[in-house]
Amino acid sequence: MSLTELQLEAASDQAEAIEQRLFELGAVSVEFGDAGDEPLFEPPPGAHPLWTTVRLKALFTDDLRAEIAAAALSEHSLPGTSIPVSAIDDRDWIRAGLAGLTRIHSGGDLWIVPSWEAPPEVDGGVFVHLDPGLAFGTGSHPTTAMCLAALAGAPPRGQRVLDYGCGSGILAIAALKLGAAYALGVDIDPQAVLATQDNAARNDIDPGRLDALTPEAEPALADFDLVLANILAGPLVALAPTLARSARPGGRLLLAGLLDWQAGEVMAAYRDEFDIDIGAERDGWVLLDGCRR
Repeated sequence: MSLTELQLEAASDQAEAIEQRLFELGAVSVEFGDAGDEPLFEPPPGAHPLWTTVRLKALFTDDLRAEIAAAALSEHSLPGTSIPVSAIDDRDWIRAGLAGLTRIHSGGDLWIVPSWEAPPEVDGGVFVHLDPGLAFGTGSHPTTAMCLAALAGAPPRGQRVLDYGCGSGILAIAALKLGAAYALGVDIDPQAVLATQDNAARNDIDPGRLDALTPEAEPALADFDLVLANILAGPLVALAPTLARSARPGGRLLLAGLLDWQAGEVMAAYRDEFDIDIGAERDGWVLLDGCRR
């Protein structure tokens, strides 16, 4: 399918109304971005701040509709700016974004292998075959890589594993491939649940060894030997009571998705229940490693 893109810069207080109007004029998607190189730090849960000046990018399947939308919205763009309309190459954008991914050695015997590649010829290799789809988790980001290295360094053989914020299912499936008895993946995004289920099937995981669901459907969480959460610092703090209840005494906790300057706040949220410290650092990101008291 060929697409046409419209770009418009507007004040943040007008952005949502312009977004609605774009959809009324035939846009199939609208993306918000920063038009002024203004940093936004991680907001508290439930907050959705915008930049002072917002760049909206709208996609249309019809170039005429895009031109009509540009004309209709000309009065809403910032003074001195235009509303460019341009054709976009016809291609599979999700696959294009994944094209640079290749096999990753995560440590020990563990390898992450994209679904479109063959596994390496190595003795004793443990291969996780992965297609992330629309969910986060390819093994290349430092936060995921540190979690995988921690799993490879101490395989959870025979353990019950909770992967909270499972994304593509990469951590839960890696744990199972490394000998875990059971894994539960939880994610607020239904696409992540589907990706985890698809990747489990791709790796021939026995359906009885892995469940993936949204928090609304999750059972009471308790007695997990290993609790993993690779999300963001704010949600990690908010989830501290839930994750603490999920780990058995002596159970291991691995937390990722936080920058080095956020480590103190996150550790403070868990110290009442866990002995916890920084377990690894990579490119400004840290992995917290804890033990339930």
